[in-house]
Amino acid sequence: MRFLKGLKSLAACTALAAGIMAAGNTAGAADKHKIFLSMSYIGNDWQAEAANMVKAMAAHKSMVDKVDLQVQVAGPNAQRQIQQINAMVQAGAEAIVIYPISPTALNSVIKNACDKGVKIFAYDGDISEPCAHNISIDQTEAGRVTAEWLAQKLNGKGDIVMITGVPGTSVDDLRTKAAKDVFAKYPDIKIVGEAVGMWSQAVARTELSKITATRSWDQINGLWTQVGCYTANAMQLESGKTPEQLLPCAGEGSNGGRIQMLPVGTEVEGAASPYAPLGAQRISYASPPYSGALALKLAVAALEGQDVPKRVTLPLPIVTNETVKLCNEGTWEEMKAGCNAFLPSLVSNPGWFGSIFSEQTPEIGLAAALVGQPEP
Repeated sequence: MRFLKGLKSLAACTALAAGIMAAGNTAGAADKHKIFLSMSYIGNDWQAEAANMVKAMAAHKSMVDKVDLQVQVAGPNAQRQIQQINAMVQAGAEAIVIYPISPTALNSVIKNACDKGVKIFAYDGDISEPCAHNISIDQTEAGRVTAEWLAQKLNGKGDIVMITGVPGTSVDDLRTKAAKDVFAKYPDIKIVGEAVGMWSQAVARTELSKITATRSWDQINGLWTQVGCYTANAMQLESGKTPEQLLPCAGEGSNGGRIQMLPVGTEVEGAASPYAPLGAQRISYASPPYSGALALKLAVAALEGQDVPKRVTLPLPIVTNETVKLCNEGTWEEMKAGCNAFLPSLVSNPGWFGSIFSEQTPEIGLAAALVGQPEP
């Protein structure tokens, strides 16, 4: 595959490129917009992928002469993110692209930044301060649609397990509340296990191991996870279940989970169990990782005087067993035609998220999500 070979050569220079971006683009920086990326929790595949796409957008030929991007990571600590944002403002930030750890905890520092003329763009997670711009999917709808799917799969009755996300974020709060509101309408659906998954396959495995230590897989009828369907399927196979016996799972848009949705026997290059077609019953949704890159693009537009809306609601990427479609090359044209799951030979990490395509961001594609490199 020519495209795969190209990605391998790009990967060789990823560390150097990432270092340059993180340190700030100093060459000609005085002529560029000083923009900071403020990240909170980064301990999962989605955050790494989203950061790659932000960096790729900044490196695109349409942006590279306009943007001096500097990256800071606060971790899951609101006070540290507040301190870093204050320092960004003092350092002369013109715009700040933020993954907020809380929808409300940053409001005071955000208001202060706006009062000083700094443009604030939050992606995926919301900021409730009115001066901030927010770019995200409808997280309530994501929780509702996936919970309804699971309730229908179970014919309105059964014992389920829930794996939630990063506590305190608007993403986790809205999805979880919406899902529980749906399940509350079905008195014969019981939540028999619930754990915080931190949007991480590894954490989901740890928490599912604790739950199944006291309740076997045979005593569970379905799962609703923000991240963890791929891992749950792998664990069930390890316990001796066959692909036909896998529990229905409403969960994240990880590539591994989508490959597992394909019918058993589907020819998939690079597939090896459990990262292989299993015919798993799934509804797969995701916050698209390109949201941060779009936030950067809109921030630059705002700095150039364009009218940018305060709220941008992105399409909710929903994939079912009926709509999952392989990307054999991962090209822009192929994704535009509707593919939504990538060959394991292209994407080796099953936890990587597949909803990377948007006509609003033609500057970035598969190479951006994998190694932080823009489209040619």
